[in-house]
Amino acid sequence: MRHDNGGDLLVTVLRELGIDTVFGIVSVHNLPLVEAVDRELRFVPVRHEASAVNAADAYGRARGTLGCALTSTGTGAGNAAGSLIEALSAGSSVLHVTGQVESEFLGSGRGFIHETKNQLGMLEAVSAYAASIPDAGQAGRILREAARSALTAPGGPASVEWPIDLQYAAQSDEPAPFAAPAPTAPDTAGLAAAGALLASARRPLIWAGGGANTARGELAALLEATGAGLITSNSGRGSVPEDHEQVIGNFATTPAVRALLADADVLLTIGTHFRSNETSDYTLELPGAHIQIDVEAAALGRVYPATHPLHADAAAALDGLLPHAVPAEPGWTDRVGAVRTEVRAILHDTIGPQAAICDAIRAALPREAVVARDVTIPSSSWGNRLLEMYDPRDNVFPRGGGIGQGLGMGIGAALARPGTPTVVIAGDGGLAVHLGELLTLAQERPRLTLIVFNDGGYGVLRNMQDHHGDRRSGVDLTTPDFELLARACGLPYARISAAEHAAPVLTDAVGSDGPTLVEVDLDTLGPMKNPFTPPVRIPGQ
Repeated sequence: MRHDNGGDLLVTVLRELGIDTVFGIVSVHNLPLVEAVDRELRFVPVRHEASAVNAADAYGRARGTLGCALTSTGTGAGNAAGSLIEALSAGSSVLHVTGQVESEFLGSGRGFIHETKNQLGMLEAVSAYAASIPDAGQAGRILREAARSALTAPGGPASVEWPIDLQYAAQSDEPAPFAAPAPTAPDTAGLAAAGALLASARRPLIWAGGGANTARGELAALLEATGAGLITSNSGRGSVPEDHEQVIGNFATTPAVRALLADADVLLTIGTHFRSNETSDYTLELPGAHIQIDVEAAALGRVYPATHPLHADAAAALDGLLPHAVPAEPGWTDRVGAVRTEVRAILHDTIGPQAAICDAIRAALPREAVVARDVTIPSSSWGNRLLEMYDPRDNVFPRGGGIGQGLGMGIGAALARPGTPTVVIAGDGGLAVHLGELLTLAQERPRLTLIVFNDGGYGVLRNMQDHHGDRRSGVDLTTPDFELLARACGLPYARISAAEHAAPVLTDAVGSDGPTLVEVDLDTLGPMKNPFTPPVRIPGQ
């Protein structure tokens, strides 16, 4: 098959992959690609390359598929690197296509506009897959290979650099239907041994990470058959709806759940990497009898010893374990339910007036709606725990922990699922990192409510410095007048300055058919009962 240029080829491949929206910034080194996408699909001109990747990342997460970002050469590709690191950390499926200088000047070091030293090496460092298109006959194969890599567990971004002369050239291509990779089945002997341990369990617990999100039915069946309690990492939230009475959720380090872990006789973990912030820097104690399922072989036993490691896709392993499931001892499931209630009640009380905002968000949203969260105190304290999730595709947040990515992610998720509302939880400090994306929000006008918690700086780090030291450094920042800023961008604005404002303001904002900026004035709202500090240890203290 012949295509007039690389843009037409890219559109063909994207259609094969079911992608209808692409995020990026136009450049002299990607013009044929942008023009074709804009003509045939939907091109969203974000204001920064990092946001292009964040939006593509969340587009894929919200749909359970692949997202696509287009960036320019050199500095443009470099601007995307931080968000590629986020996608790599999260195992997100992102196809990142970036330009490159003309083939004849590639690697010559002549100072050709936008040229950078070893761009491909940079992309290799921050991507799960990276390749350069060498001629007009191989572009289609490389794009499909990149997409296949991004969609194959454990996932991650795939970057393709495309010299501009080859983008303009006529393309020869042999379409190849995308074949989903075969699931990894568990070893028969290993599965039998793990099944025997599970059958002996009287006080079982299950810990679901992001790897459990592709095995929701199998996980729910095992949970029901055993009467186990379900702990989750942040990434595993919604793998079983969080209003299920056996779902404890993302509360592993709380005293009540630590006590439950101490009394459990078998722990089954699924696709979780036991991140430091979810295990108190790996000091959380787990039961010795540990069945660990992960599709990434290197993850097995990497953080905690596994008596029965199963290298397999979660669905296949859980399906194989289900015949071995037996009910827990009398009283165990009731205790799980009591712990679930206790940890939620304690957190709800601890966050003070912000509890009204948490409750109002959940009440205003339909059951399936995206909640995108930047790294900020409301997210880290209650957004990542107390705000119920019912589907993992609704749970969008920066798993790598970098601030400033929430709005870009929210835009991508909102455009992926235009029929349902999206809420973004951000802080004033994080929003300032990519303030320009307010213009993207105003231009594209998705059904998105941006809730900005304004405390005049970096509240998490401010609390750390106040707790551990006697002075502040770099945490108190000038913030804009958000009402004037919203007006300048053509965005509706509302303000929450008291708990009783939360329900009416958020009901109106979420119910609208376009974007709204809602400012939460934390000075007037009032403080949490205890200042939130992150679960990070300070050496020597």
